[in-house]
Amino acid sequence: MSHDTVSYDDVEPKAPGMYFLRDALNCENLGVTVVEADAGWEGMEHAHESDGQEEVYVLLAGSAKLTVEDDTVDMEPGDAVRVDADDSRMLLFEEDDSRMVIAGAP
Repeated sequence: MSHDTVSYDDVEPKAPGMYFLRDALNCENLGVTVVEADAGWEGMEHAHESDGQEEVYVLLAGSAKLTVEDDTVDMEPGDAVRVDADDSRMLLFEEDDSRMVIAGAP
């Protein structure tokens, strides 16, 4: 089959409001995550040096801060940030009903 479809809210969340779509879409290299969160939701600080996965964070609604190494990026709806695989990153939502799509691939 040349394509796969899924509604992210039909996928079992990995954590509250965090939907990993890689398996549901049968992706070989690309990871796609949808995050729905309220103010104060904080992601785990992490990097992807072991798998070489760079990530792109796209804020669709709300407000967020993405800390990359020692630099903090304030994000508003429509903003996109790409992060190198080796750089540590941590996400914090600052507004209720925030929504973000994160895509990553080696």
